[in-house]
Amino acid sequence: MTNIEAIILAAGYSSRANAYKMTLPLGHMTVLEQTISKFEGLISKVIIVAGFQAEIIQAEIAKISSKNAYSFEMKFVYNENFNQGMFSSIQKGCSEVNAQTILLTPGDCPLVKKETVQLIAKHKEDVVIPSFNYKGGHPIKLSSDVKRKILETDPTSNLRMVLANYDKNYLNVNDPGVLMDVDTPEDYQEAIDYFKTKMAYTT
Repeated sequence: MTNIEAIILAAGYSSRANAYKMTLPLGHMTVLEQTISKFEGLISKVIIVAGFQAEIIQAEIAKISSKNAYSFEMKFVYNENFNQGMFSSIQKGCSEVNAQTILLTPGDCPLVKKETVQLIAKHKEDVVIPSFNYKGGHPIKLSSDVKRKILETDPTSNLRMVLANYDKNYLNVNDPGVLMDVDTPEDYQEAIDYFKTKMAYTT
């Protein structure tokens, strides 16, 4: 499935985490690398969009590259307009995509099962969203048509408004990780506990 590329959004302020959340340790990796690692064997390129303290993300990517040989290219992209919000980072990432299919996720969603990502990637619809307990999560799959629409849309808009023009296909999965992010110190502790009990032997 090499005609798939991933965009990881890592441009936010980490304002609620009391630390730079992307480089917090989780198992034998950082939060960001746990997120990146879920795409192994599925994609040709992962685009990591950074903004606030971008040099930390750049250094982390260099460290990941030197430590692990992933089968995909890792591309660091700086969003100079990151203070305009997440949609500007989505647009920046989409401008770097050459593939027909995009998998899009925030960088602080490290607890998704690899099997869930594989399942999402198999679906052909324009918009595929994993769902746990009837709540939509990440990563989401977008077609090249959605990518084109994102790039044509005013930067002050948001992804929700773009996706309102498409049928959203929710994929029910037995994976609470699709809903779990690392926004606060409490989220981080929950992520550590979940990783130890559910994922330490599967990643």
